[in-house]
Amino acid sequence: MDAPTPLSAAEGDAPPRIPSESPPDAVLVRRTLAEIAPVADKVTSYFYALLFVRHPELRSMFPVAMDTQRDRLLVSLLTAAEHMDNVPVLTEYLQNLGRGHRKYGTQSAHYPAVGEALIGALIRYATVTWDEETEAAWVRTYTTISQIMIDAAAETERHTPAWWQAEVVSHDLRTPDIAVITLRPDQHYPFLAGQYTTLETPWWPRVWRHYSFASAPRPDGLLSLHVKAVPAGWVSNALVHHARPGDILRLGPPAGSMTVDHTTDNGLLCLGGGTGIAPIKALVEDVAEHGARRPVEVFYGARSGHDLYDIDTMMRLQQTFPWLSVRPVTEDGAQLLDAVRQYGPWNEYEAYLSGPPGMIRRGVDTLRGIGIPAERIRHDSLEDLVTVGGG
Repeated sequence: MDAPTPLSAAEGDAPPRIPSESPPDAVLVRRTLAEIAPVADKVTSYFYALLFVRHPELRSMFPVAMDTQRDRLLVSLLTAAEHMDNVPVLTEYLQNLGRGHRKYGTQSAHYPAVGEALIGALIRYATVTWDEETEAAWVRTYTTISQIMIDAAAETERHTPAWWQAEVVSHDLRTPDIAVITLRPDQHYPFLAGQYTTLETPWWPRVWRHYSFASAPRPDGLLSLHVKAVPAGWVSNALVHHARPGDILRLGPPAGSMTVDHTTDNGLLCLGGGTGIAPIKALVEDVAEHGARRPVEVFYGARSGHDLYDIDTMMRLQQTFPWLSVRPVTEDGAQLLDAVRQYGPWNEYEAYLSGPPGMIRRGVDTLRGIGIPAERIRHDSLEDLVTVGGG
């Protein structure tokens, strides 16, 4: 499936900030962000104009058509800056970002150019809050952000490729717009159940999209993805309607923290909406492989019975493992959450959510409301902080 679309800070599921008073730099940074928020599109356009005019050699690293993802780099930097006082979560996020940027050909020498364009765009549009003190705060903040990313990329380069080639070995069209695709990477691909990858197709060079793995690591090394073609989705439509066995795709490094903690025997409460069932299925397989008999409760939501494209697989797993319960729920996300409320209690469970961003937002609120602490609710929208798109 498309990995759950992470939410921007403005959309609500960003990590909780440390409750103590924010450092001075963070205060200045947030003041700038508040000022430029109403003109975010203009800031984005100006940022890339500066970057490409001053450093035209970097233009080739970006897609020719940037309308669906041109703001990702800038949004990543701005959101990271906003959360500089949430050090543990932010550091992990930036390390993943630094490792992932290797697939674009990013080098440490590119970071000063990006920082120069960032400061230039902020000077242009933060006309009220900008002064020497604010500029110094942004320079320090960007230096910290970029160094974490540079160090993570350098460390990973010693033992991991920037990307993997992966051959399509099977393409199973489950519905007119959902395909289950099996890939064979050209070398060992180290990932954990519940994680996701970034993927590039030969039809849209330099356009990468996120997809969750639909199985735990397998002895044969094959990888499984569930892909739903979305309107105007370049990559998803290519994968569903054009990909065939023998096609070669590229994979970025695995990422995501929606993984099982095997040091506890708490039950798992899993909510999967649409193709969000893919990483949930992987988590079930992971629990089974570890031999634990911890209870796993899966709520599988879809708009209609027709959209429960993987229900047969999930019901077979339920028949195989007595500790697993699968409850299909049709209609909308509200129905799914109503079903969760009817069962329980869930106080001793670890919760996992995967699906459309709206479902995740409502799901987090619902789970907190019925007593599950925030630290036991896992979804990759929380981890990534920024909008990554779903096409």
